[in-house]
Amino acid sequence: MARSPIVSATLQAAVLGAASNILAQVIEAYRKKSAIEVNWIPVFQFLIFSVISTPPNFLWQDFLESTFPARVASPSPPSSSSSGSKVSRPDQSQPQLSTRNTLIKFALDQTVGAVFNTLLFSIYIHSIHMAMPNAPRITSFTKATGYWLSPGVIDFSAVDLGAVLDAAFAEFWTIVFAGVKLWPAVSLVNFTLVKTVEGRNLVGCIAGLGWGVYMSMIAAKD
Repeated sequence: MARSPIVSATLQAAVLGAASNILAQVIEAYRKKSAIEVNWIPVFQFLIFSVISTPPNFLWQDFLESTFPARVASPSPPSSSSSGSKVSRPDQSQPQLSTRNTLIKFALDQTVGAVFNTLLFSIYIHSIHMAMPNAPRITSFTKATGYWLSPGVIDFSAVDLGAVLDAAFAEFWTIVFAGVKLWPAVSLVNFTLVKTVEGRNLVGCIAGLGWGVYMSMIAAKD
């Protein structure tokens, strides 16, 4: 049975999200000239965020493409018959990239999409930190897995939504301005060169590997 595209996209994002946090920890250890020991707690936190954020982003990209298709068929000119009258002939030309639709998708993705993803990340990361205030540092993958599977590890009743929103809005523009250095270029590549939503998600995930390193470092400071 074929795997759903949205499931495949979520699995890809989860792997790359976890990898970005591991890479961020390696970079930080290198900067501090300390031994490289991966703390698996934030790795799992980033993996969960990828699982949460990928489906709505996949559906968003699918909505953009279905509403504003990248390529539209160009009308073919009518051909003349032997009697001199014009006769329409089937369009045999290749669909052309729609500049209008591409610009609309780009604008929506860099405004509505950017606001949604920025706030989603900030709200999630501050909430998970509040819900796990005493999370230990665990460098064993097996022990970290056992810890996550233990009941009561995440207590969302401890989350102060007002404080979470205040923190999210406080760092909103910092994250947005940092994202301007990466995501507009990724969107342009996706909307002009990549034809499928699945392919765009993969390109976004690969670009997100570097972005995830940056976000991991922000999260580590909270």
